[in-house]
Amino acid sequence: MTTTSTGPSLVVELVAQLADQRISTWQRGFLNDEAKAVAALARLRRGAGKPAGQMPDLWDLIDTQPLHDVRRESRPLSEAELTRAEDALHVALTLWALHQQSRGTGMHQLHKRERPRGLGAAVHRLMPPNDIDDSLRKRLVRTGNSPDLTTLAQRLRDLVTLLRREEVRLDYALLAGQLYQWQWPGGADRVRAAWGRSFHAWQDYREPRPDQHPAPSGAASDTSDMTLGSPSSTDKDAS
Repeated sequence: MTTTSTGPSLVVELVAQLADQRISTWQRGFLNDEAKAVAALARLRRGAGKPAGQMPDLWDLIDTQPLHDVRRESRPLSEAELTRAEDALHVALTLWALHQQSRGTGMHQLHKRERPRGLGAAVHRLMPPNDIDDSLRKRLVRTGNSPDLTTLAQRLRDLVTLLRREEVRLDYALLAGQLYQWQWPGGADRVRAAWGRSFHAWQDYREPRPDQHPAPSGAASDTSDMTLGSPSSTDKDAS
């Protein structure tokens, strides 16, 4: 039997849907100051950057039962599919909880073509208008080149802390699906490519801010030669 190298698209979609459902419910409750949602967010936040196995007290919050009900080609999901899906959900949900802390608007917002919310676009929004902050770019590159999921979660936690400070929103459903895909052989390359496309898409669909004037035609900085793939020797060690 041959295993799909980057994980079946059905599971990617399911992981993304579950993340959106869970986070959207908690986010509405948190913004309405509902005690149960506020308490759930506080518990989830403690798991940000930590492996799921170290946080058994979160198992009742991160309900993965729908994963066990799925049938693909008349069979239940394999142990590898379930484990990777559960780990992806854990990372995405706990990072959102960190991102949402003390924020009065929802930090999870679904990606749209005219309003990109992928990780690359979010990191780009931290940069000065019409300029590239190379230290931030290197953080994104280094994150994508993490050697394992635990390291990836820790480096994402650092990025999310920056996003939270500037109240930059992120699509955590999209991120959850990418975290699942990232764990399969060859999946990290695809996810890095997606983050690179997202980084560049920000220029074409920039959100104006009240304190900024539109950039003159041709004023955007040239990043056409930048890649978020394999890091250079300086990128590898960037923090």
